[in-house]
Amino acid sequence: MQYLETQRTRLVWSVAALLAAVSDALQARFAACVVEGELSGFTRAASGHCYFSLKDADGQTGLLRCAMFRRAASLVDFNPQDGQRVELRGRLSVYEPRGELQFVVEGMRRAGAGALYEQFLRLKAQMEAQGWFDAERKRAIPGFPRRIGVITSTAGAALHDVLTALARRAPHVEVLVYPTPVQGAEAPPGIVQALETANARAEVDVLLLCRGGGSLEDLWAFNDERVVRAVVASDLPVICGVGHETDVTLADLAADLRAATPTAAAELAAPETAACLMHLDRLAQGLQARTLQALDRAAQQLDRLTLRLSRPGQWLTRQRSRLDLLAQRQAQTLPRWQALQSQGLSHLESRHGAAVSLQLMRHHARLEGLATRLAALDPRQVLARGYAWLDDGRGQALTGVTQMQVGQPLRAVMADGQASLTVDAVRPD
Repeated sequence: MQYLETQRTRLVWSVAALLAAVSDALQARFAACVVEGELSGFTRAASGHCYFSLKDADGQTGLLRCAMFRRAASLVDFNPQDGQRVELRGRLSVYEPRGELQFVVEGMRRAGAGALYEQFLRLKAQMEAQGWFDAERKRAIPGFPRRIGVITSTAGAALHDVLTALARRAPHVEVLVYPTPVQGAEAPPGIVQALETANARAEVDVLLLCRGGGSLEDLWAFNDERVVRAVVASDLPVICGVGHETDVTLADLAADLRAATPTAAAELAAPETAACLMHLDRLAQGLQARTLQALDRAAQQLDRLTLRLSRPGQWLTRQRSRLDLLAQRQAQTLPRWQALQSQGLSHLESRHGAAVSLQLMRHHARLEGLATRLAALDPRQVLARGYAWLDDGRGQALTGVTQMQVGQPLRAVMADGQASLTVDAVRPD
């Protein structure tokens, strides 16, 4: 009897009732509280509600799921992003469909950037200062690649999205996959190894570096300096499609081209085959039209030439008339030209005669002047004035008594002859 009474007085909860009771207790105990932490996995639904997690910025493992409904989200004066440190005002409750603890956010304000986001900004500033993001450094993406390399995890949805997009747009393009982890501590060295392997083999025209969306810490491997350095050093052009459209990593900034998603990266890497074929069809049609136009012009010209050849007499008559006209013009022009040439020759002849006479007169005058100067220098003119020329008999002129000796035979040359002399005495002055 006592056992049956105990069974009747024991309270047995249903799951929903227990969760409702816990929720009521939490709301009564934590009706209004403020919590500070770092945003993670922030998403905004089409309804306007926002769902995310809040974690401690100091690296502790605590994680609190949060929900901010549309009305509260519309009052936030900034764009919440992963890694931001925020201060949330709201209440604790239990999400009964999953039995999870959640924080219903009624207000949000910034409390400074999170530690991971601050590290992201520091790395970005350092790499930007080194010129890793400069547009001049980036390589051109080939317009029509024959083979595309994909660096991603084989277990992720990104590879499926890329292969699906390429199969739809360019099924003729060959795809090579360089598998690597894309999250966790082993991801950075794996991505670097995949990039180095692809460049060493040089078997593709362009590389796609891809992974699906996630929080800032999920995508952190693509902010690792080793990965960014390998992207910059790659000889092959790199298209980076990491996360969703709002996700930006340092590898995105260093890549030769950034895509919003892995699917967008595949679309940027290879042009759509159907569009290319349509363009080729338009070119072929234009080429055919121009060829037909050229043939029509040639046919018309051929018809005109055929018409002219069908009546050669008219053509010969025109040519004969033209020749007669040219002969008449030649007959009229030749005498006039000869007369002009004759006048020119006469004028040149008169000018030549005058120039020759003037030149001869100048030469005669110069010769007369030279003759006068030469006559003035003639030694015979000096001898004619009573002077004599003395030499030693061998033609060596004697200019002083120091050159003479007593008894020396001399020769005196005078104006009218010569005389042989002997030195009897020498008396210097």
